[in-house]
Amino acid sequence: QVQLVESGGGLGQPGGSLRLSCSASGRMFRFYAMDWYRQAPGKERELVATISSGGDTKYADFVKGRFAISRDNTKNTVYLQMNSLKPEDTAVYYCRQNLIWGQGTQVTVSS
Repeated sequence: QVQLVESGGGLGQPGGSLRLSCSASGRMFRFYAMDWYRQAPGKERELVATISSGGDTKYADFVKGRFAISRDNTKNTVYLQMNSLKPEDTAVYYCRQNLIWGQGTQVTVSS
């Protein structure tokens, strides 16, 4: 059973940056697309960014130009670089591989 472990969340300043990491167990990481989702209090979980096994990326409109997803298949890790943070980016961020979810990491953007 693949396990996903997110890290890198915390308190960020408006206009600042944070980088999230998601490490996956197992040998099949490089064959799977990886997603980052987020869920703010009282809201539904929403897709933030996707990276295919080949490295193609897609972003939700609300993060285009600010966030960047990347992967390192040698480390079984996917990253989410978050720049120009806004208070509305406050949420629990989850990574997903196929039907498997990580436990989430809290990101709070506040001055």
